[in-house]
Amino acid sequence: MKAAVICGGPPHWLRHRTLQMALVLYNTLSRQKEPFEPIEPGKVKFYCCGVTVYDYCHLGHARSYIVWDTVRRYLTWRGYDVTYVQNFTDIDDKILNRAQRESSSMEAVSHKYIEAYFEDMARLNIQEADEYTYATRTIDGIQRLIGELEQKGFAYPAGGDVYYTVRKFEGYGKLSGRKLDDMQAGASGRVGEGDDKKKDPFDFALWKGAKPGEPAWDSPWGPGRPGWHIECSAMIREHLGGAIDIQAGGLDLTFRLHENEIAQSEAANDECLARYWMHNGMVNVDGEKMSKSLGNFTTIRQLLDTQGGPHPMAMRLFVLQAQYRKPIDFTADAIASAKNSWQTIQAGLLFGPQYGDKLGWTLPDSVKVDQDSDAVSQFQTSMDDDFNTPGAVAVLFDLAKELRRQGNLIVHEGKPDAGSDVLLQQWQTLVGLAQVLGIEAEPEAEGESTGGLSDAEIDAKITQRRDAKKAKNYAEADKIRDELSGLGITLIDKPGGVTEWHR
Repeated sequence: MKAAVICGGPPHWLRHRTLQMALVLYNTLSRQKEPFEPIEPGKVKFYCCGVTVYDYCHLGHARSYIVWDTVRRYLTWRGYDVTYVQNFTDIDDKILNRAQRESSSMEAVSHKYIEAYFEDMARLNIQEADEYTYATRTIDGIQRLIGELEQKGFAYPAGGDVYYTVRKFEGYGKLSGRKLDDMQAGASGRVGEGDDKKKDPFDFALWKGAKPGEPAWDSPWGPGRPGWHIECSAMIREHLGGAIDIQAGGLDLTFRLHENEIAQSEAANDECLARYWMHNGMVNVDGEKMSKSLGNFTTIRQLLDTQGGPHPMAMRLFVLQAQYRKPIDFTADAIASAKNSWQTIQAGLLFGPQYGDKLGWTLPDSVKVDQDSDAVSQFQTSMDDDFNTPGAVAVLFDLAKELRRQGNLIVHEGKPDAGSDVLLQQWQTLVGLAQVLGIEAEPEAEGESTGGLSDAEIDAKITQRRDAKKAKNYAEADKIRDELSGLGITLIDKPGGVTEWHR
């Protein structure tokens, strides 16, 4: 039996000394927070488990990739040279089943949903990875890795398949905390039931023998295709080397995918696969697990394209206003709250383009953040504590609220009650810190925020409101004000029955 490879972050004495001095993150492997110390100082090898491309991405994918995009952005902002790699599983039973239902091919289905993935992620302002890897383009590396495991006695062929011998890897279960004997006792014979090729019910497939009508590649064990678990082990080794700093994914991947990756990679490479393992919590819908069977399954594009659906940045805020390791509940109230938060932060981000000329600013080509400000200190303190995005968003919210207040003073009283230079620095700090969280706002084109209403049409609405007030139909007057407000138009009632407005 192979001795377990000792993995994890820095040793205990260093954890104790640096916990309050550095970026700390929760390591699933050690089940505690640890100071972040990459293998090579200043550089981070970061691998994120990607999607199996057989359908459009859903809310769970949105949460996962917003979280890891934010972690990557923050590490970069903190000065690390980050290499971020993500995979696509483009050969799988689910892909083949969809291709069969649609009288299509594995390649066509994969291509369609890979393109859709990039479209959806771009809308959420998720940066593209430095490299994308594909299972079908890593067949040689997968076969080499399986061959090494077979030579070391960790894998065995069986009727065209190849299986991993789980019990030979002493550290199996160290990530999930599960013990094989306990799992077997509670399995009631269901683990591996019906598969008489395996030597042990817990063994899993590294290579699957070809089935009629399915894609297959030649191999030393006969034609076939890779098992799911071996893919990431091979792709990590091919693109990032034997050991990486961070591997990330959804909590549902901890067992079995990530547990099996550890068993494969560490048996073959004789070193730990990842120093830190990070997992994001799941998404519930109105208190229930999201699933197609419950009818609460929602794709990213369905949500964003629905009439009255959230702005992509509101969706991003919905995710970031929760601690990444905890479950989040997708409810109408939660999305409404995220929309309100976005309106406030958007107003702050657009303060410069909207009021800068009135304050004598020349908008800079790139923002300069005051690194010594309280806002930056609070932001970094939050993010250094296991990427506490709720605390970081609160910093943005406070900056944005103040800038929105100053904007109202400019509109109503003609000037702010703070100096122009102070406001310029506050605005730049807000924009710079928001970018670290992937939150950005673009100035809207003329008429865009007003639903295409012309100035004359807006004046007509104001006249209708004035007539409604004269007729004491205050409900109608309020309805018109709310309608215009929803289109980004602010009404200012002045003495003498005069109403001014601005976009």
